[in-house]
Amino acid sequence: MESDSPSVIDRVVIHADDIVTALEANVRRDAGAVLRITPPFSGRIRARLHLDGQEADYGDPQPIHVDPELLVADAPAFPTPDDTDEQVRETGDYSVKRHRDAHTEAVDGWRRTVATSIVESTTIDTADGSHEVSVVTLG
Repeated sequence: MESDSPSVIDRVVIHADDIVTALEANVRRDAGAVLRITPPFSGRIRARLHLDGQEADYGDPQPIHVDPELLVADAPAFPTPDDTDEQVRETGDYSVKRHRDAHTEAVDGWRRTVATSIVESTTIDTADGSHEVSVVTLG
């Protein structure tokens, strides 16, 4: 059943890659990435990757923007090039290629960790107040 009220939402379905991508975009460049739930609302509803502030004017009800940090438990710090530079130099066998490879692997590891740290439920802020929902991931 569709409704203008977000209180009908039981489960938010989100692709795991969208959560990882949103979180990474915000960590790397403060992109304002969110997961957007677009009305009309229903018990089981999709949230999709979106850049906050890129939308047109909406009537009521407004879409719900979910911060990706609310969807991940204990996300590790994003690896910086300086972090991986130091790790490669500690091996005593530094090269630009080894540094690039080590950083690529560190970022891939971060992405895998985030994808396996997605919460089962969260509280979203809506025009009607805070609302607890289950999180269902795809992919």
